[in-house]
Amino acid sequence: MNPYQAPLAEMKFMLDKVFDAPNTWASLPAIAENVDMDTAVAIMDEADKISRELIHPINRSGDEQGVRHEDDKVITPDGFKAVYDQYAEGGWVGLCGDPEQGGMGMPKMLGVLVDEMSYSACNSFTLYGSLTAGAALCINAHGSDEIKEKYLPMLYSGEWAGAMDMTEPQAGSDLRNIRTKAVPNDDGSYNITGSKIFITGGEHDLTENIIHLVLAKLPDSNGISLFLVPKIKVDDSGTLGESNGVTVGSIEHKMGLKASATCVMNYDDAQGYLIGRPNRGLICMFTMMNYERLAIGIQGLGTSQAAYQMASDYAKERVQGVAAGGSPTGASSDPILVHGDVRRMLLNIRTLTDAGRALSILTGKQLDIAKYGEGEEKAKAARYVGLLTPVAKAFLSDRGLDAAIMAQQVFGGHGYIRETGIEQLVRDTRIAQIYEGTNGIQAIDFLGRKVTGDNLAALTEFVTECNEKLSQMSHVDEAHKEKVAGLFNQLLAVADKVNDNKTKTPALINSCAVDFLDAFGHILYGYFWLLMADTAVVHEDEKFASQKRHLSDFYINKVLPKAEYHLAQVSAGDACVMNIPEEMF
Repeated sequence: MNPYQAPLAEMKFMLDKVFDAPNTWASLPAIAENVDMDTAVAIMDEADKISRELIHPINRSGDEQGVRHEDDKVITPDGFKAVYDQYAEGGWVGLCGDPEQGGMGMPKMLGVLVDEMSYSACNSFTLYGSLTAGAALCINAHGSDEIKEKYLPMLYSGEWAGAMDMTEPQAGSDLRNIRTKAVPNDDGSYNITGSKIFITGGEHDLTENIIHLVLAKLPDSNGISLFLVPKIKVDDSGTLGESNGVTVGSIEHKMGLKASATCVMNYDDAQGYLIGRPNRGLICMFTMMNYERLAIGIQGLGTSQAAYQMASDYAKERVQGVAAGGSPTGASSDPILVHGDVRRMLLNIRTLTDAGRALSILTGKQLDIAKYGEGEEKAKAARYVGLLTPVAKAFLSDRGLDAAIMAQQVFGGHGYIRETGIEQLVRDTRIAQIYEGTNGIQAIDFLGRKVTGDNLAALTEFVTECNEKLSQMSHVDEAHKEKVAGLFNQLLAVADKVNDNKTKTPALINSCAVDFLDAFGHILYGYFWLLMADTAVVHEDEKFASQKRHLSDFYINKVLPKAEYHLAQVSAGDACVMNIPEEMF
């Protein structure tokens, strides 16, 4: 199995030229003082080295060994602790964290690229740091000054880890039915009692303490509140004390991500501290959930990149069959790269991956502006974050699984056995479509809240901006520009029809949301490909620019037509879905 190599030329091109990171950062004083393009390049170069030399080597062995649950402890695979210590020491957990509390203060535009490298190298390992970064973001946004000062420096340094504790056996995505209770104490703390399931990183041996963000209900309340519950108590000076009644009941035996500890967690009068206001826990937790939604989308993107590298290398090395029309070299067998079907799969993976990277960077850019910008620019970015986050989670993770399966198909029979490593990617990335809210839920949120919730205002604003930029492109095919612009306008027309019928046809949004999100994703990727091809014209490497033109042509002609299919599905309505009697299932 070939080692992972980050696509640094692609990443630097996208960050610098396509999305104009230097000018974006320069316009945001809080970021400008921390980063410029030279700093970003140095960080990406080092992240590539860390991912390639430290993280990727434990990917296969971690999958084969898995985590172990022994005597109320969870033990990670051999090598994970040593790699994590180096990773944390390098400041990678707190890369985008608040500098006032020990974070590095880097922009999210850069952070998404570092995340992609790490997920490409090892999905399981990366989840531990991702949960910690998300927990720190939530605490920083909603915690008291005392809580922030006590916990954030240790989370950003990676000395402590974070976990998100929401789901219970009887309450999956419908959190109204949780039963975990929080009883107030005289000192302002709360006693937390209950159980949670499917808690990623709920227990492990990588850090000396784990900080749980737990959803629970106060006495005589139907509302949900959020509590910080440390595994080990922390005194006023920040010193660790006694165990806090937080224990692991078991670990889940999963299809993939075997080196990532997914735990059943029990709380027995565990001491916790309120985060935010009472009965507003879901609002607070959504700060972390939205962070993790983007992160899980990037998990799918990282898988896509790793899958492409593995399949592309294999296609160049594997000799099988002869090219249609005869071997170009006169050989009796050719590398399978000569075959049209193999090229079809590789080009699908590549075009979906590169455009997916554009989606992750654009979402990161909007997050940076929404956090550090001012006035209408800040407000608009916040609207775009709301619009793009469910798409980034769902479309990136769906296409990540597609890419892994196509790459496995390139390997043929060798893709189904352990030795090549591609089957691990398929298993590891499958969960990305499920957790942090299934992709169906993401699509319903997208169409039901983000698109029709404001009567198409944000979507229309976003599409208008994309079409304006399309009209300014001067180095791409006019017919391609018209195709993408026409599909954007068709998307708005279909959305308008859904919006008109959302109240009189209440099941409409739920029935067609996935198709609508997929249509938007494919059209947006078409826009990204024209943007990349137009920008690459001035690239110093003509081969790079030529490659972008070829890939753009492939996407527009071969992949983009899927958008029309999905729009037709939405236009067909919900009758054929909802009119079938339950007894016929």
